[in-house]
Amino acid sequence: MSRQLQAVRGMNDVLPEQIGAWQQLERVLCGLLHDYGYEEIRVPVVEHTELFKRSIGEFTDIVEKEMYTFEDSGGDSLTLRPEATAGVARALISNGLLRGARLKLWTAGPMFRHERPQAGRFRQFHQFSVEAVGFAGPDVDAELIALGARLWQRLGISRVRLVLNSLGTSAARAQYRSALQAYFQAHESALDGDSRRRLQGNPLRILDSKNPALRALIDGAPVLTDYLDDESRQHFDALRAMLDGIGVAYTINPRLVRGLDYYSRTVFEWITDALGAQDAVCSGGRYDGLISQLGGEATPAVGFALGIERVVELIRQAGTAAAARPPAVYVIASGAGAEARALALAEQLREALPGQGVHMNLGGGNFKAQFRRADRCGACLALILGDAELERGVAALKPLRREAGQSECPLADLPAQVGKMLQEESWTST
Repeated sequence: MSRQLQAVRGMNDVLPEQIGAWQQLERVLCGLLHDYGYEEIRVPVVEHTELFKRSIGEFTDIVEKEMYTFEDSGGDSLTLRPEATAGVARALISNGLLRGARLKLWTAGPMFRHERPQAGRFRQFHQFSVEAVGFAGPDVDAELIALGARLWQRLGISRVRLVLNSLGTSAARAQYRSALQAYFQAHESALDGDSRRRLQGNPLRILDSKNPALRALIDGAPVLTDYLDDESRQHFDALRAMLDGIGVAYTINPRLVRGLDYYSRTVFEWITDALGAQDAVCSGGRYDGLISQLGGEATPAVGFALGIERVVELIRQAGTAAAARPPAVYVIASGAGAEARALALAEQLREALPGQGVHMNLGGGNFKAQFRRADRCGACLALILGDAELERGVAALKPLRREAGQSECPLADLPAQVGKMLQEESWTST
């Protein structure tokens, strides 16, 4: 007997009973993004490996350890995307969309990182990536954060909070990098292997270490906000004033540096205490230098990535997932002639009542079995057609959500009569 195939470790199926919360998040967030003026863009799942090395940074865990990289038959090194921002930036450059652009874009789909699977962390995971390109001021930073706050409100999620920091300009970070490097060099013997490797390449990555043995050492390191340039400080102060003005609460975390090298100035995370070690559910910030770094015109930009699996779990915990919408009508038929005509009647009802849901009994069964299926699916009305009804040119209609007898209706009048009965039963498609 052949071995039963399983899903690849860390790459999970989303089953029908789970999909409702996914669709709810997608529906609510897509509506919000439309309201805030964002348009959808779709970019490839596979990009040249160089794109991620140049954007994310070679001394990050993602590039060093986690990317799914392979060589294709032409000898090109390709990578399954570990995040979407770099791909969006590449798309804007390669399609000539940047000159004088002010673009508000979003994309969604699967991302891939080869890391140890655990709760809230998968090798294939899904994100919404939201990007505002061509906006230099703190107002767009504030609007993006406000969008996130409104999303939690609409989803009924309360166990999230906002943390902020500013990374400053590249010149300010260079000064901070030198101070940080000197500090860690003085304590090099206490560093683990990963941190020693990053000490020369990018010592800011040491601040991201998850090694608890380094916690006290990292806590004693210089603080980035002490090295901010005046322009970045003014930008950060203006952002904070805007968030205060719209009532979005936040905490400043001077150790928040984010895991990708392309960030500058504003960085932020929405975090939760409901998911164990994986506390970030939505993370973002400014990447004003990324587009020029990839060969495009210097263009300011800011964005965030939202982890769909993590937010879906918060929806589940909050108990705010929308219930699946049952069908309005279940069509029950018995007899060869009745079954053939019932298919046509079901199509007529779907045409007349779009969005209401008309389920046709399939696979036969006696009337008792079909009524059980109709009740189990939660339908509002049963439409019953046997050969005897067909000979008289009628069908029977029976409410299923209350005690009531059935009535007959001429087949020609069915769409109108079913629509009227659904109104009387207070059954709508919304």
